[in-house]
Amino acid sequence: MSIDQPSILSYLHPYDVLSSDARNDILEQSTWINVGKGQQIYACGDHLKGLYIIGSGQVSITDASGAPLSLLNRENSFGERGLLRDKIAVTTATADEDCRLLCIPAALFRSLLTQHEAFQRFFDRSGPAAPSRKADLTSVRVEALMATGPAVCSPDTSIKTAGRIMRDGRISCLCVVADGGLVGIVTLRDIVNKAVAEDLPKDTPVSSIMTANPRVLPPSAIGSDVLHLMMEYRLGHLPVVSAGRLVGIVTQTDLTRFQASHAASLVAQAAHARSAADLAEITARIPGLLVQLVAAGNRHDAVTRMITDIADVVTRRLLRLAEEKFGPPPAKYLWLACGSQGRQEQTGVSDQDNCLILEDGTSDTDLEYFQPFAQFVSDGLNACGYVYCPGDMMATNPLWQQPLSVWKDYFKGWIASPSKEAQMLASVMFDLRPIGGDESLFDDLHAQTLNAAAGNSIFTAHMATNALTHATPLGLLRGLTTIRAGEHRNTIDTKLNGVIPVVDLGRMYALQGQLPALNTRARLEAALSAGIISESGGSDLIDAYDFVAQTRLEHQANLIKQGRAPDNFLPPATLSGFERSHLRDAFVVIKTMQSALMQGRGALA
Repeated sequence: MSIDQPSILSYLHPYDVLSSDARNDILEQSTWINVGKGQQIYACGDHLKGLYIIGSGQVSITDASGAPLSLLNRENSFGERGLLRDKIAVTTATADEDCRLLCIPAALFRSLLTQHEAFQRFFDRSGPAAPSRKADLTSVRVEALMATGPAVCSPDTSIKTAGRIMRDGRISCLCVVADGGLVGIVTLRDIVNKAVAEDLPKDTPVSSIMTANPRVLPPSAIGSDVLHLMMEYRLGHLPVVSAGRLVGIVTQTDLTRFQASHAASLVAQAAHARSAADLAEITARIPGLLVQLVAAGNRHDAVTRMITDIADVVTRRLLRLAEEKFGPPPAKYLWLACGSQGRQEQTGVSDQDNCLILEDGTSDTDLEYFQPFAQFVSDGLNACGYVYCPGDMMATNPLWQQPLSVWKDYFKGWIASPSKEAQMLASVMFDLRPIGGDESLFDDLHAQTLNAAAGNSIFTAHMATNALTHATPLGLLRGLTTIRAGEHRNTIDTKLNGVIPVVDLGRMYALQGQLPALNTRARLEAALSAGIISESGGSDLIDAYDFVAQTRLEHQANLIKQGRAPDNFLPPATLSGFERSHLRDAFVVIKTMQSALMQGRGALA
């Protein structure tokens, strides 16, 4: 059913605060348009015609990478964020159904913002033009988070049928309805823990395993209500009920997507920034994003991936700005990141580690172009909070700004003569990941290097020794040991002595198995699947890594909430006895796997 067109603005906020004459003027200057199912209304980067209000149908909004941001229905509006930023779309809108839309012209929309304070407050409250009032779980309504039309079944549906519905729909729960009302919810976990584990007959009705009369929320509730209920009662799904009728469902995945949309917003803004100063204003909001993502219960690797995505876009934008400043590059180039950005593991504390690969045949005159070019990008990254690398592992260093053939010689030399410096350099460079430029310059280089390195037993032995240089903070009796002196006295370095030992192990496993993954957790999972490490040792190590990395992120988020700069130095005294015990156990696992690597029996650990 579509909205009654003549009265559409009379009850939609903030139009309802206007006089009837003003609303009629808006309708006279606006246009009703019909959009067919599957048609794109606008794409990211398009010039926006105006603000759209949905009269009927459904519209999906995705970010620049195609990730879903929201699903909008009748009475929702969209396009305002782009109109607040030079009328350029920062998202893509597509009709999921046949739609009838009211388009308020861009000029009229902007005049309404300047003429009516209610409009300014309503539309500017969460857009990029007002970062201090960005939306979060305390302001977003459940109706904006929920998935509409949740899958349902009746109480007498068999568990076999329910399982098939969930499998085919790639969903994790079914709402159980009877006589038009919600009577329960059944999840994949229910089927596993209550049906499979208890060996119930396949024709057993879901009513015997469902959660009866589940906790629900109305569409008018806010996101933090969802989060708090989920955390308090350990829920993964919350049905949304209005006037006794099931209208939607919110899952933990929906919360994650909402939080990710903030990252997507920063990505979209960074992609169109006009200067390094503009980029610095955007990246200054990353600490707040980290706090939100951690508070929403996101796993550490999801958080660091989102934060790294922003760094990638910032880097690419600086490369484009450098090309605008210095002119088209005289030769093909590829900017690569190593370190935490290369592994997609950036947190609230990250320096820059990068390099340049140039095409072979680049002349000395051409090389003169790339020195100020690299300096511009590196200076911009520093201004954005990605501080200069203390070890000068940056593209501004002539050593790391070389033609492809030189880079190949570098790797060959490090592998053939694995000195201590060569081991260190190889460790860093095994985490190289292309960021911007011509990626063909990196084709096969990583795979060829892994193959050559894995085939040199002397090199791999030296690399294994190098991987053990970072010790866990365990004493003789396997108790936690802290830094004894200096400004970080009585703390544990959760990066150097916590995360890095696992990073080193993951890199060694990737080398042993010639695994292409760069991300540490992905390397551990790949090593486990490939049999490089045993089932028990690998599973324990992944759990240990997750606990240490999550503890590190939570520590940084806590510092940010206190108004302090994030760091990696965690005072164990601030943890509960339970947390300290688990942290110690995690370090024991890591140390055990280090010992296994040293003894050459990683697959048996």
